[in-house]
Amino acid sequence: MSKELAGMIDHTLLKANATEAEIVKLAEEAKEYKFASVCVNPTWVKKAAEILKDAEGVEVCTVIGFPLGATTSETKAFETKNAIEKGATEVDMVINIGALKDKQYDLVEKDIKAVVDAAKGKALTKVIIETCLLNDEEKEMACKLSVNAGADFVKTSTGFSTGGATVEDIALMRKTVGPDIGVKASGGVRSLEDAQNMIEAGATRIGASSGVTIVNGLTSESSY
Repeated sequence: MSKELAGMIDHTLLKANATEAEIVKLAEEAKEYKFASVCVNPTWVKKAAEILKDAEGVEVCTVIGFPLGATTSETKAFETKNAIEKGATEVDMVINIGALKDKQYDLVEKDIKAVVDAAKGKALTKVIIETCLLNDEEKEMACKLSVNAGADFVKTSTGFSTGGATVEDIALMRKTVGPDIGVKASGGVRSLEDAQNMIEAGATRIGASSGVTIVNGLTSESSY
């Protein structure tokens, strides 16, 4: 098992029917393998934070405006503040995808900035652009708007739309944001080889529900 790789994985469980027992297992695995974070829905942030309070280096990540990105900026900002109060130290927000496709770039940037500002100094911000719904020009613009808004990361996917991360998208995102912004590959990373390919293309974080399988060199059948 690569400790370095484990430290790049957001150990993820975002399915609607996740139970408390599954969240506890996720957090305990994160402690054991020293993953970068657990990524859970907001309702589970407090529980995950309780379990991980003494786990040095394992963050509590949650999702904002998930999975559609179609809530208002005010709602996303409130959700961010509430999650941080419950113990979140990283937030992955979904952009307003329709606004981006309508070229309402000011709206998209302000939407991202609302979350960045709500999290400032308290939580790292990742911006999910949902690459499977965008053409290359839109992907580049989403990345530029994320950088302009002050986000820490850009992220490919929710894992709940029509597709996940690809090597080509990671390379494009890395080229667009430059060397100083994080790039997270999520959705469809199911094996050690998948993870290594994403990292070689420029990913600095991997979002996967199969973290244990990946670091042990096996292949998962999971869709996320």
